[in-house]
Amino acid sequence: MAVSSPRDKYSAVWLIFFMLGLGTLLPWNFFMTATMYFTSRLKDSSLVDSSANQTEAAGEHRSVLEAKFNNVMTLCAMLPLLLCTCLNSFLLSLVPQRVRVMGSLLVIMFVFIVTAIIVKIPMEPLPFFSVTMVKIVIINSFGAILQGSLFGMAGLLPASYTTPIMSGQGLAGSFAAFAMICAITSGSELRDAAFGYFITACAVIFLSALSYILLPKMEFFQFYQEKNRRQRSNEEPNSISLMNGESTDAADAAAEQPKQQNVSMMRIFKKIWLLALLVCFTFTVTIGTFPAITADTKSTLADGGSWELYFIPVSCFLLFNLCDWGGRSLTAFCMWPGKDSAILPVSIVCRVVFVPLFMLCNVQPRLHLPIFFHHDGFFIVFMILFAFSNGYLASLCMCYGPKNVLPHEAETAGSIMAFFLSLGLALGAAISFIFRALV
Repeated sequence: MAVSSPRDKYSAVWLIFFMLGLGTLLPWNFFMTATMYFTSRLKDSSLVDSSANQTEAAGEHRSVLEAKFNNVMTLCAMLPLLLCTCLNSFLLSLVPQRVRVMGSLLVIMFVFIVTAIIVKIPMEPLPFFSVTMVKIVIINSFGAILQGSLFGMAGLLPASYTTPIMSGQGLAGSFAAFAMICAITSGSELRDAAFGYFITACAVIFLSALSYILLPKMEFFQFYQEKNRRQRSNEEPNSISLMNGESTDAADAAAEQPKQQNVSMMRIFKKIWLLALLVCFTFTVTIGTFPAITADTKSTLADGGSWELYFIPVSCFLLFNLCDWGGRSLTAFCMWPGKDSAILPVSIVCRVVFVPLFMLCNVQPRLHLPIFFHHDGFFIVFMILFAFSNGYLASLCMCYGPKNVLPHEAETAGSIMAFFLSLGLALGAAISFIFRALV
């Protein structure tokens, strides 16, 4: 007789997964938001922002590091993210879940504490550049392990519990964009703002770690963990009885058990390959366009006023992250189209149209294409549709993936989906250089 699952009282498990989702992407978003701070530290070896004479004197030395910073930062972020997400698929059976999640959160928090301390320490540009890149590699490596583990855990729960992770990740971007706008509005010193960013990130990651400590105490989570353990243990007696079996057929079946274990990853992938490729394609299109093309768009309504100053922070970064968050969160209430519907892959492939649409906006500088969409309104409408469709469709794929496999395979399926999400980010980062060169 089937045992009914307990209620998620006060939506506590949902909120914990939301908090953990926020903790996975907030570190990277804060590093991106603080790009101006990092490049300012590459301008001069002193901590004091002095006169224009000093700036010009340092210009020759800093130009190389400043010019390379964004490209190297993207490379140092995406490659470890991809490699460690792949590695995480194999760590599932070797390293306990608690070690993977808590270890990743603690390492990331330590890196942010170090980053906050370095804000106050004078460093030469080259050592500062090197240390920053090492920190980005560490954050994205452990962030990938954390993300893969979370999607794996969510795979054990009902499909809707992938939504809070996606929603939390969406809020991370909105939070960072809002922080950037607040910094511009306040007119505070760049380094003071950066110090505040990193301390805030430490606090959020600490709260994420506390949330994870509470998770095993939740009756709702315990029920699905125990259900997964029973599913696994039910297979073991079968293999033991086969080992002691009464027939040659049983012995042959037992002999095939290790072989089945070895191919289980491929067997699971065969069940979810389409959803995995769809989430990969979704993020390839998104990161290929945003922010490489969108962040270079100039307002056609501004004449050196405040709108020009706020156009990209508001219309590009904040708007994208809010609409992306809205799309991710909507899957908590509506999951259409279904996982077997042809509408889902068609909708995802149709998002390619946003690439030429953004290219034909007022992206500057440009060499090849004409400007077709002059008014800022076009850019804003494109951004709303682009961001919302990214959040909603990607979240649908991530929710459906673990539900296409057997319950005891769901954790591995979640990790495979997380790997293809990361692969999409890496491919998007690579292809963005081509898209930008075509404008």
